[in-house]
Amino acid sequence: MRSYPRNSPEAAARIVALMLISDGHVGRAEIDALRTHRIEPLLGLAHGSFDQVVHTLCEDLLASAYGSGSLMCSVDEATLASVLSEIDSPDLQDKVLKLAIAAAQADLHLAEAELRLMRAAHQQWQSTVTAV
Repeated sequence: MRSYPRNSPEAAARIVALMLISDGHVGRAEIDALRTHRIEPLLGLAHGSFDQVVHTLCEDLLASAYGSGSLMCSVDEATLASVLSEIDSPDLQDKVLKLAIAAAQADLHLAEAELRLMRAAHQQWQSTVTAV
Protein backbone atom coordinates (compact mmCIF):
# COMPACT_ATOMS: atom_id res chain seq x y z
CA MET A 1 0.00 0.00 0.00
CA ARG A 2 1.37 3.39 -0.92
CA SER A 3 2.16 5.91 1.77
CA TYR A 4 1.23 9.56 2.06
CA PRO A 5 3.06 12.44 3.74
CA ARG A 6 2.48 12.61 7.48
CA ASN A 7 -0.70 14.51 8.40
CA SER A 8 -1.54 15.14 4.76
CA PRO A 9 -5.17 15.53 3.66
CA GLU A 10 -4.80 12.33 1.63
CA ALA A 11 -3.48 10.31 4.58
CA ALA A 12 -6.41 11.51 6.68
CA ALA A 13 -8.93 10.86 3.91
CA ARG A 14 -7.59 7.33 3.34
CA ILE A 15 -8.48 6.35 6.91
CA VAL A 16 -12.02 7.65 6.43
CA ALA A 17 -12.16 5.84 3.07
CA LEU A 18 -11.02 2.64 4.77
CA MET A 19 -13.94 2.95 7.18
CA LEU A 20 -16.26 3.65 4.27
CA ILE A 21 -15.38 0.46 2.40
CA SER A 22 -14.54 -1.80 5.35
CA ASP A 23 -17.96 -3.44 5.56
CA GLY A 24 -17.94 -4.25 1.85
CA HIS A 25 -20.81 -1.92 1.03
CA VAL A 26 -20.71 1.82 0.42
CA GLY A 27 -24.22 3.16 0.88
CA ARG A 28 -25.78 6.48 -0.02
CA ALA A 29 -26.29 7.27 3.69
CA GLU A 30 -22.53 6.99 4.32
CA ILE A 31 -21.65 9.25 1.42
CA ASP A 32 -24.30 11.76 2.46
CA ALA A 33 -22.99 11.76 6.04
CA LEU A 34 -19.49 12.61 4.83
CA ARG A 35 -20.82 15.36 2.57
CA THR A 36 -22.90 16.76 5.45
CA HIS A 37 -19.76 16.88 7.56
CA ARG A 38 -17.96 18.58 4.65
CA ILE A 39 -15.14 16.05 4.53
CA GLU A 40 -13.12 17.72 1.78
CA PRO A 41 -12.84 21.23 3.26
CA LEU A 42 -12.52 19.83 6.79
CA LEU A 43 -9.49 17.74 5.81
CA GLY A 44 -8.06 20.29 3.38
CA LEU A 45 -8.80 18.27 0.25
CA ALA A 46 -9.53 19.84 -3.10
CA HIS A 47 -13.14 19.60 -4.23
CA GLY A 48 -13.83 16.14 -5.64
CA SER A 49 -10.56 14.60 -4.47
CA PHE A 50 -12.03 12.35 -1.76
CA ASP A 51 -13.36 10.14 -4.55
CA GLN A 52 -9.82 9.81 -5.91
CA VAL A 53 -8.49 8.81 -2.48
CA VAL A 54 -11.19 6.10 -2.25
CA HIS A 55 -10.32 4.90 -5.75
CA THR A 56 -6.60 4.75 -4.99
CA LEU A 57 -7.24 2.87 -1.74
CA CYS A 58 -9.34 0.31 -3.58
CA GLU A 59 -6.59 -0.12 -6.19
CA ASP A 60 -4.02 -0.71 -3.45
CA LEU A 61 -6.26 -3.19 -1.66
CA LEU A 62 -7.15 -5.04 -4.85
CA ALA A 63 -3.49 -5.34 -5.79
CA SER A 64 -2.69 -7.04 -2.50
CA ALA A 65 -5.90 -9.09 -2.29
CA TYR A 66 -5.43 -11.03 -5.51
CA GLY A 67 -7.06 -14.41 -5.21
CA SER A 68 -8.62 -13.88 -1.80
CA GLY A 69 -11.85 -12.21 -2.87
CA SER A 70 -11.80 -9.67 -0.07
CA LEU A 71 -10.46 -6.15 -0.03
CA MET A 72 -10.03 -6.02 3.73
CA CYS A 73 -8.05 -9.28 3.97
CA SER A 74 -4.87 -7.40 3.07
CA VAL A 75 -5.32 -4.93 5.93
CA ASP A 76 -3.58 -6.81 8.71
CA GLU A 77 -2.64 -5.29 12.05
CA ALA A 78 0.74 -4.06 10.79
CA THR A 79 -0.76 -2.43 7.69
CA LEU A 80 -3.49 -0.78 9.74
CA ALA A 81 -0.95 0.51 12.27
CA SER A 82 1.16 1.90 9.42
CA VAL A 83 -1.81 3.70 7.85
CA LEU A 84 -2.85 5.14 11.23
CA SER A 85 0.72 6.23 12.01
CA GLU A 86 0.62 8.68 9.10
CA ILE A 87 -1.62 10.87 11.27
CA ASP A 88 0.06 12.06 14.46
CA SER A 89 -1.61 15.44 14.92
CA PRO A 90 -4.18 15.04 17.74
CA ASP A 91 -6.47 17.63 16.13
CA LEU A 92 -6.39 15.82 12.79
CA GLN A 93 -6.84 12.46 14.50
CA ASP A 94 -10.03 13.77 16.14
CA LYS A 95 -11.33 15.07 12.79
CA VAL A 96 -10.59 11.77 11.07
CA LEU A 97 -12.20 9.72 13.82
CA LYS A 98 -15.33 11.89 13.87
CA LEU A 99 -15.70 11.55 10.10
CA ALA A 100 -15.03 7.80 10.20
CA ILE A 101 -17.60 7.31 12.97
CA ALA A 102 -20.14 9.42 11.05
CA ALA A 103 -19.66 7.20 7.99
CA ALA A 104 -19.85 3.99 10.03
CA GLN A 105 -23.00 5.02 11.89
CA ALA A 106 -24.81 6.41 8.85
CA ASP A 107 -26.24 3.06 7.76
CA LEU A 108 -27.38 2.27 11.32
CA HIS A 109 -25.20 -0.85 11.45
CA LEU A 110 -21.65 -1.27 12.73
CA ALA A 111 -19.90 -4.13 10.99
CA GLU A 112 -17.05 -6.00 12.67
CA ALA A 113 -14.53 -4.48 10.24
CA GLU A 114 -15.74 -0.97 11.15
CA LEU A 115 -15.44 -1.74 14.85
CA ARG A 116 -11.95 -3.15 14.30
CA LEU A 117 -10.84 0.04 12.60
CA MET A 118 -12.37 2.24 15.32
CA ARG A 119 -10.73 0.19 18.08
CA ALA A 120 -7.34 0.32 16.37
CA ALA A 121 -7.54 4.10 15.90
CA HIS A 122 -8.65 4.69 19.48
CA GLN A 123 -5.88 2.50 20.83
CA GLN A 124 -3.05 3.76 18.63
CA TRP A 125 -4.04 7.42 18.88
CA GLN A 126 -5.20 7.19 22.51
CA SER A 127 -8.30 9.08 21.45
CA THR A 128 -11.37 9.78 23.51
CA VAL A 129 -13.61 10.60 20.52
CA THR A 130 -16.67 8.36 20.67
CA ALA A 131 -19.36 10.04 18.54
CA VAL A 132 -20.02 12.87 16.14
